[in-house]
Amino acid sequence: FIYLFWGEGGKLEKVCTNVVANAKITEALLKERDKQAKWNGIPLLLQKLYEHSHPNSDFSQCQSILKEISPLLSMEAMAFVTEDRKAAQESTFPNTYTFDLFGGVDVISDDLIKDCLSILYNTCICTEGVTRRLAERNDFVLFLFTLMTNKKTFLQTATLIEDILGVKKEMIQLDDIPNLASLVSSFDQQQLANFCRILAVTISELDTGSDDKHTLLAKNAQQKKNLGPSRAEINQATLLNIPGFIERLCKLATRKVSETTGTSSFLQELEEWYTWLDNALVLDALMRVANEEAEQSSTESSDESGLANTSTRTQLPQSMKIMHEIMYKLEVLYVLCVLLMGRQRNQVHKMIAEFKLIPGLNNLFDKLIWRKHSASALVLHGHNQNCDCSPDITLKIQFLRLLQSFSDHHENKYLLLNSQELNELSAISHKANIPEVDAVVNTDRSLVCDGKRGLLTRLLQVMKKEPAESSFRFWQARAVESFLRGTTSYADQMFLLKRGLLEHILYCIVDSECKSRDVLQSYFDLLGELMKFNIDAFKRFNKYINTDEKFQVFLNQINSSLVDSNMLVRCITLSLDRFENQSDAKVAEVLSECRLLSYMSQMSMRMSFLFRLINIIHVQTLTQENVSCLNTSLVILMLARRKEKLPFYLRTLQQMEYTEKYPGFILNNFHSLLRFWQQHYLNKDKDSTCLENSSCISFTYWKETVSILLSPDRTSPCAIVSYIDEAYMDIDRDFSEE
Repeated sequence: FIYLFWGEGGKLEKVCTNVVANAKITEALLKERDKQAKWNGIPLLLQKLYEHSHPNSDFSQCQSILKEISPLLSMEAMAFVTEDRKAAQESTFPNTYTFDLFGGVDVISDDLIKDCLSILYNTCICTEGVTRRLAERNDFVLFLFTLMTNKKTFLQTATLIEDILGVKKEMIQLDDIPNLASLVSSFDQQQLANFCRILAVTISELDTGSDDKHTLLAKNAQQKKNLGPSRAEINQATLLNIPGFIERLCKLATRKVSETTGTSSFLQELEEWYTWLDNALVLDALMRVANEEAEQSSTESSDESGLANTSTRTQLPQSMKIMHEIMYKLEVLYVLCVLLMGRQRNQVHKMIAEFKLIPGLNNLFDKLIWRKHSASALVLHGHNQNCDCSPDITLKIQFLRLLQSFSDHHENKYLLLNSQELNELSAISHKANIPEVDAVVNTDRSLVCDGKRGLLTRLLQVMKKEPAESSFRFWQARAVESFLRGTTSYADQMFLLKRGLLEHILYCIVDSECKSRDVLQSYFDLLGELMKFNIDAFKRFNKYINTDEKFQVFLNQINSSLVDSNMLVRCITLSLDRFENQSDAKVAEVLSECRLLSYMSQMSMRMSFLFRLINIIHVQTLTQENVSCLNTSLVILMLARRKEKLPFYLRTLQQMEYTEKYPGFILNNFHSLLRFWQQHYLNKDKDSTCLENSSCISFTYWKETVSILLSPDRTSPCAIVSYIDEAYMDIDRDFSEE
């Protein structure tokens, strides 16, 4: 039985779903109720569609019916998008709601054609729950991929798949897609770029965007459950096994605007996109901007457009081509970035070096990646020109993230330089009478950047010109810092110091008094890598911070958030220890004059930092972002152990606890933190290598120091328990306890 309920005024309140497919209702009844409920004939059309959608039916009748239904849903979908995606309500979108309620989504199944895709998409974006229901049908999702071989329906299919995968509870396995390698090889470059939007969902770990927000306890527990590779990692490996895949992505990422598709095919594609509302609004707005520019400069021609002989009416303006290319490169760079951070990182590095991704991006830097904005720069619907979501800004951020992933702890980072700059690194090493870095000597000069400046130097130039309020400052600092990470290289540091990087950072921290926590953290981290063990850097620091007032502002910035500045504190501590053990006259002079080194040489200051570093973190709140505070506190104590002062530091911590009138609260917490440290680091080779390289302290010494501190022997002068009175002892609490 089918129950239809109407409220006041004939409004439809509830209908059992699958009406059309599961019951026979007379045409007269449907027509009668249609007038009262204002269904616009949709139930009757669906009944006819169901009758003609069985095997051996006349599918031309289906298409005719679909063409009647499609406009009814398209109007609502357009309203939904243009109203900034306000919460969908049944009363707001009655047509799509009625279509779904009478089983329209279920009627449309394997015999998909263009109009079916359009209807499904419009229903998905307007009616809550439809997308999730489709996502639960794994066979249907995989079937959609087979439709991507049809160029006429590629964009519609890709958009629908992207929406479905975005809500799917379990990530699909790319290996399950029929003939994946053949499918990808059949794509042209534009299709491949759009396919990257789908791939982004299949190769990214869940919640990657908020990685720092998850506690390490939760992550470790999850890793114990998932002993094998994740589905995202399996999908990454699948992509790398597709012949020519990485090479094509590199070509897409580095091709110039003049190499893109001609006018006719792109305008045809634009027409296709018009029915896909998320993207059509962007491209439609862009076309209006482009047409205005074309009218203003109709007599001009562009060397790169290749379209000078076409009329203004059909000519694709250069601004349109640039924005079109930017939106493609966004997707490609994201996929490359994810692959660079995956398990097959070295394999990806080798391939993108071979296919000259970095030199290609260097050649695009001025004209596309960091191009000057025009007065009529495109902005996305519902956003403004300075919004981080605009294509121009998003491309820059994605580019900087790629550089960060590419440079981080990898010898291929020197591909960011050109041959002259590599020679400069060698000259710096020779002048300082130190060995050249092996990676510099072994760099294949045929794969490095060409032109007057390498990519790193170009980045430094725009970094120094960036406005104080710019959202790029954080990402720029992160990208440059990644070049310095790993084993400290004096030549790398001097290369950047000679280009005024230290003075620029200090200006931003002190003179502009930066307020952004994220930007400040990135500057402190970069400053730490730039100055570590480098006496010339400390001399330059003292020359810039040349008054007590400036130095106090600098200290205030450090002390305002130790989570943000602790890596710099670690750098200063390590550097001071090394300088104090050197007998060089230049070092002695800087030691006596540098405000920063003199400040850190005071025992009271080191103890103050140690006390606060331990106090601001707890096992339950440790994240990838703040675990560095634990390691910085360990560095301070390891250096104390070297000088046989570890008992003095522990005793001082005990005294500071009593001063705060809370005996045991610091040392109990530190004991728990060190127990977690053992669990977290002793099974992670990469993490231990990073600790060793960044501190120049062997990981064996790290482990020994932690073991000594955690000794249960209350008679040991280096054991934490020796400094906690039994009445306040609380060291055996399980990590899972709140």
